[in-house]
Amino acid sequence: MGTVVAPLSYGGSVILWAYLAQAECVILEKYDHYQKQTQRNRLYIHGANGKLMLSVPIKHLGKKGHQYYKDVKIDNSFWWQGQHWKSLEAAYRSSPYFEYYEDDIAFLYQERFTHLYALNTAFFQVLKSLIGLSFELSFSKSYEKEVALQDIRQLQEVKKSQAVSEVVYTQVFDDKNGFIPNLSVLDLLFNEGPESLHLLKNYWLPKKA
Repeated sequence: MGTVVAPLSYGGSVILWAYLAQAECVILEKYDHYQKQTQRNRLYIHGANGKLMLSVPIKHLGKKGHQYYKDVKIDNSFWWQGQHWKSLEAAYRSSPYFEYYEDDIAFLYQERFTHLYALNTAFFQVLKSLIGLSFELSFSKSYEKEVALQDIRQLQEVKKSQAVSEVVYTQVFDDKNGFIPNLSVLDLLFNEGPESLHLLKNYWLPKKA
């Protein structure tokens, strides 16, 4: 697929990671403005009662205007990390590979991050390693609205990050809730383990996200 310009999400969806898995080089966007209700601070998992959203609380500027995503601070005034980790444990403790990856993922919920971009960068690096990806990684130097490369930054938007096809695999609660597509790549990783890389590389993707 060559080079893709990608968003930096909180975990990131299956379809986002499919693009990354099929890329030779990845440029992560660093100079976009922060927008509410996106995957920048939202992660979706399959819980006992269906699709569950985990949201990292952030400090808003209010009426002071827009802020760069890289400058957004996390609101650590309450124990959101413990709540997110408990939700992940409840959803995936009985999955085939949760214990295999548990220590690597748990670290992200024990470290005290002050900025959202730093948290998501650390999350990205951990997931890249666990999935087994080896693309060349760099960060944007400035924001460009139009780029002459494969641009998948719009997958940051929740409504636009829809699966174009389904990678069907066994989920912990699919007997109760049915299969839920395009959740966080954590859902794929905890359920499929090392097979996740093969599934992502063989996920059918359109030329334009």
